[in-house]
Amino acid sequence: MISRQHQPLVSVVVPTYNNAAFVRETMLSILGQTFTDFELIVSDHSSTDGTWEVLQPFAADPRVTLLRLERTGRPEDNWEHATRATSGRYLKLVCGDDVISPTCLERQVEAMRANPTAVMVASRRDVVTATGDVVLSSWGLPNLVGRVEGARAIRQAVRSGTNPFGEPACVLLDRESVTRAGGWDGSFSYVLDQHTYARVLTQGDFFGIADALATFRLSDSQWSHALAKSQYRQVVDFHKSLAQEHPGLLSQGDLMRGRARAKALAYARRLAYFSLARKLKTPLTPIEIASPAPVALQPARSIVK
Repeated sequence: MISRQHQPLVSVVVPTYNNAAFVRETMLSILGQTFTDFELIVSDHSSTDGTWEVLQPFAADPRVTLLRLERTGRPEDNWEHATRATSGRYLKLVCGDDVISPTCLERQVEAMRANPTAVMVASRRDVVTATGDVVLSSWGLPNLVGRVEGARAIRQAVRSGTNPFGEPACVLLDRESVTRAGGWDGSFSYVLDQHTYARVLTQGDFFGIADALATFRLSDSQWSHALAKSQYRQVVDFHKSLAQEHPGLLSQGDLMRGRARAKALAYARRLAYFSLARKLKTPLTPIEIASPAPVALQPARSIVK
């Protein structure tokens, strides 16, 4: 943890890896928040595209700490590297190619304070292409707006076969709950974020905000049969692991429904993304895989951070 005279209420962490084209926009969206009691910690995973150089001007801002981690090939190492340096009561992770709206922190902190039993707040998000074209507006949180008991939110997510909470930029977490949950666990890389959400939600309630307070940028990927199968397997294995860790949390019916939905969505994502690529006449670029984005248009997100 970095020593500071003032302990901020919120710690925002930005794990980066080869995000030179987008990270400046990410940083400006965070530093331009209406809520000001926060620290911003960036951990660069030894980028090779100039990301580190793009970040240097931000070091002059007293709220910003720039860290660098030697490349390990494990994205969760970079997420953990940034998170370990935090000191705030609340934790928000924003990947180096996503952005948050000016009132995001204000609205999410307000929700946390108004709901003392909440350990996680999330908002809907807009989904855009690499060039900023909006694909989906105000997406996510089906039947998860308002306060929802944590176990119920977990069960609903499992039955959906996907991640209805959204990517980390949509989410504010109680930092101590994240620590008790074991931090960012990369056992199932495709659901790295949702794995942590579930463990946090075993400790308290969830609160969903209906407005879109973040923007998630779609990442291209290798949409092969083998990849779709791998994504499906990771989701199913994650559900099984969660059931074993917390007996009584999930029923066999929950697991069966989640497995069926996950399998259908793995292939629906391929078809939807190929359709989008043809529509935009945009070539696909191979990258690594991570946690799901929106249902039906749900390409794998890069966690090369």
